Amino acid sequence: KHIEIIEVEQNDLSQISTLSTPQQVLCIARVPNTDFCIENIKDELTLALDSVQDPGNMGTIIRLANWFGIKTILCSHSTVDAFNPKVVQASMGGICRVQIVYDNLSAIIAQIKEDNQIPVYGTFLEGENVYETKLTNNGIVVLGNEGNGISQELEQLITRKISIPSFSRNNVVESLNVSIAAAILCSEFRRR
Repeated sequence: KHIEIIEVEQNDLSQISTLSTPQQVLCIARVPNTDFCIENIKDELTLALDSVQDPGNMGTIIRLANWFGIKTILCSHSTVDAFNPKVVQASMGGICRVQIVYDNLSAIIAQIKEDNQIPVYGTFLEGENVYETKLTNNGIVVLGNEGNGISQELEQLITRKISIPSFSRNNVVESLNVSIAAAILCSEFRRR
């Protein structure tokens, strides 16, 4: 593999980048092959994103997956594009080390549920307290849309509903940001 490095002036870098404040390095790379096989995630912890829209959240989740050794993120077709420049920047290189698969999440999870191979966890406000629930080493953790949560279609396929309890004394907090929830859940799954 040949890597060519070209140095440019800051002005040129600003014109090339789509970001208003570009990083000091830009890269041109091929989008990786995303052939997906359920067998590849059978013994792994995998994240599934149901219509996550914010590029910053998506990039942060990719970065978290890389940190916690999660090899694959499954995404609904309505999830923000992983190769959006803001997602790539927020992933801090994780995009190069985590497989991102866009597919019909309901079909994949229905197949998994039918084969009963892998537990499917879903994040819900009324789920079991994640700190008191027995968690497995493998499984799919479904995270929902920032405003609407997990779709009803996917909710019907979840085998284990989990939640992160609020310790707020006044119960004014509505919910957690999806990337913060992903960090807490990844940490709790890996801690065990």
